[in-house]
Amino acid sequence: MTLNLKSFGSLLGSVLVTLLGLAIVTFMIGRVMPVDPVIAAVGDNAPEAVVRQARAEMGLDDPILQQFWQYLVQVLHGDFGRSVLTHNQVASDIAHYFPATMELATVALFLAAVIGVPLGIWAAVRQGSVTDQVIRVVCLAGHSVPVFVLALIGLLVFYVGLDLVPGPGRQGIIFEGMVPTVTGFLTVDSLMAGDMGAFRDAVHHMLLPVCILSYFSMAYITRMTRAFMLGALKGEYIVAARAKGLSSWTVVMGHAFPNVAVQLITVLVLTYAGLLEGAVVTETVFAWPGLGQYLTTSLMNGDMNPVMGTTLLIGCVYVGLNLLADLLYRVFDPRVT
Repeated sequence: MTLNLKSFGSLLGSVLVTLLGLAIVTFMIGRVMPVDPVIAAVGDNAPEAVVRQARAEMGLDDPILQQFWQYLVQVLHGDFGRSVLTHNQVASDIAHYFPATMELATVALFLAAVIGVPLGIWAAVRQGSVTDQVIRVVCLAGHSVPVFVLALIGLLVFYVGLDLVPGPGRQGIIFEGMVPTVTGFLTVDSLMAGDMGAFRDAVHHMLLPVCILSYFSMAYITRMTRAFMLGALKGEYIVAARAKGLSSWTVVMGHAFPNVAVQLITVLVLTYAGLLEGAVVTETVFAWPGLGQYLTTSLMNGDMNPVMGTTLLIGCVYVGLNLLADLLYRVFDPRVT
């Protein structure tokens, strides 16, 4: 028990140090960017007196350590400042945009895992075969080609060329504002409202960006599953299981796969974190009104409070999911203390 408490204390300490470092990095982003937050707030043509007053009110004349302390206190109270573009609190904007990103990432991860894990197992079992070679080539392409290139090709082929999917955006104009927001997941909210037309439209708009993200993630999951399974299939316990005359299915799924499942949990959790973090480019290409597009728009317009707030949130999500992966590893593998 002492060891467990010591391990938990060490883990908690590392998380707190990481979050503090993240806060420091985020704070420095707002100070080193070649954008004056005062000018962004009051405008280029504001009188000098107004600029000085705004700078004083924003605390930018205070010593840097005092500014950081004030920033840290505000963040701990959930205050990320106000957006110049939307005139809303950044926390309110994040609560509005983040569910769209989560919806995209969650569906993409589900598809990537459902397809990628079986493909990885199949490739490992058929190592060296034509099937294995084809799967490896497909995964190599999916993991090597940049996401924005895949997104642009997808739009060019399936939207412009074949007209199989709707254009960029999260829903058609006719359905905008028709579904009450409850969870922020448009598909879930439309089902809760009983609006099947809005649900089909949401799924139709989600299809292409989800496929792009899931293909990119599936490639990584498949490669990792294959690598883990190849290692497991070389174990002595597999040789013993085969010597007992057990079927190949029982050997693979009953003995080898359970031994790599814990590692796959970690891969899936971190892949989800990568999807939440890396959806910026995809959302920009598909005009998806999520956190990535909000961050990009704010950055392009020099609106630093949203940039700092979303950067800090994404970092916290990544740290939190890393912590979850570590805890799940300890839960499912008693050998880890």
